[in-house]
Amino acid sequence: MSDASSPGGHGGTGRLVASVRVEDDAQFDAGLRPRLLAEYIGQDRIRDNLHVAIAAARQRREALDHVLLYGPPGLGKTTLAHVIGNEMGVPVRGTAGPVIEKTGDLAGMLTDIPEHGVLFIDEIHRLSPAIEEILYPAMEDYELDIVIGQGPGARSVKVPLQKFTLIGATTRAGLLTSPLRTRFGIVHRLDFYTAQDIEEIVRRSARILNVALDDDAAVELARRSRGTPRIANRLLRRVRDYAQVRAQGRITVSVAHDALKLLEVDERGFDEVDRKLLRTIIDKFNGGPVGVNSLAAAIHEEKDAIEDIYEPFLIQAGFLDRTPRGRMATARAYEYFGLTPPKKDSRLW
Repeated sequence: MSDASSPGGHGGTGRLVASVRVEDDAQFDAGLRPRLLAEYIGQDRIRDNLHVAIAAARQRREALDHVLLYGPPGLGKTTLAHVIGNEMGVPVRGTAGPVIEKTGDLAGMLTDIPEHGVLFIDEIHRLSPAIEEILYPAMEDYELDIVIGQGPGARSVKVPLQKFTLIGATTRAGLLTSPLRTRFGIVHRLDFYTAQDIEEIVRRSARILNVALDDDAAVELARRSRGTPRIANRLLRRVRDYAQVRAQGRITVSVAHDALKLLEVDERGFDEVDRKLLRTIIDKFNGGPVGVNSLAAAIHEEKDAIEDIYEPFLIQAGFLDRTPRGRMATARAYEYFGLTPPKKDSRLW
């Protein structure tokens, strides 16, 4: 089974609580996304800083400094890029690092950007070195340095560009090269959202979708959304379906409980994959430490999926520790399964 409600799946994309985008998100995302900073819920520090930077750039009639947004998937990096474009009153052209295969592809995008426009590159850490080399003069001097011809007859031609803003997004800022990272004037990390912010996002989405949602039900949905707006909106849509079929369309707290039980998302927002990962560390590796490669082999998942998709929330929630020697299940993880932490490791908690 490969639909969004099934646990597992390549890279976690088949999971209902996957923080990465799944197929049925696309048709809903556009309608639920905020368009302006005033509509953007959460990430208050980032929002306030961007408000000042954007207002200053508009007053000076300049392009906004290049922006780097990083953090776990599903927290609104793409949404924020489009919000910045809307606030600046300019178009946003979007692409992704792996998609840009040839220098000519990037050159075509850059020459097509209007004055003060925005180029958004998702997964920017996956740009090839040759593409990065093209970006450096474009970001610093607003010009392309293109080599025409080969061998002794080759010559360099500088092509001027409109002053633009590059917005890069990544889940793995540590993989960015230093020369690229230093060319961003505005750098922000998006963190997991508070329960109160997720509640507000759920209520806003329910209004847009015209769903009758009780306050207690909003609290319950937020509690199981792993601090991630993308997951909150996905759970809301699935619970809406359940309410429509079995509860006359109104989402009460009892309806939310029943729907989420059917969907196998527990009170912590964990699904079968989370439980499998934690139990593997506890049962097969005696609580850890275990290297990520060994863990990936044991649960039949990719190393990158563990590091980018599974671990961030489990670490933030206090169920997993990332140590120099490997991953360790915490005392909280043992308690979650009704187990007693091994005494020999109790000093680590």
